[in-house]
Amino acid sequence: MKKGDKAKSVRRSAVSKARTYEEMGAFWDAHDLAEVTERLPPPAAFEVDVRRRRFLVAVDPEILRAVRQRAAGRGLTAESLVNLWLKEKLAG
Repeated sequence: MKKGDKAKSVRRSAVSKARTYEEMGAFWDAHDLAEVTERLPPPAAFEVDVRRRRFLVAVDPEILRAVRQRAAGRGLTAESLVNLWLKEKLAG
């Protein structure tokens, strides 16, 4: 297929065995997911820790720049450095 062709090449689809987006579209226009459940890959397994939360706090842009610079100098993310500083401040 030439560069710029409308039918973009993709890897072969696991379910429809189509090689182009147009072939995939035609397949799904004619089929329903319930017809092909035996061809679907196994469900993905993952865990979610719903106890962990993130809270957003407004920070002055100049302060954030300074924090990012210091964090980079220590090989940390800005988030890690801020959390470290807050723990230190609260501890004593």
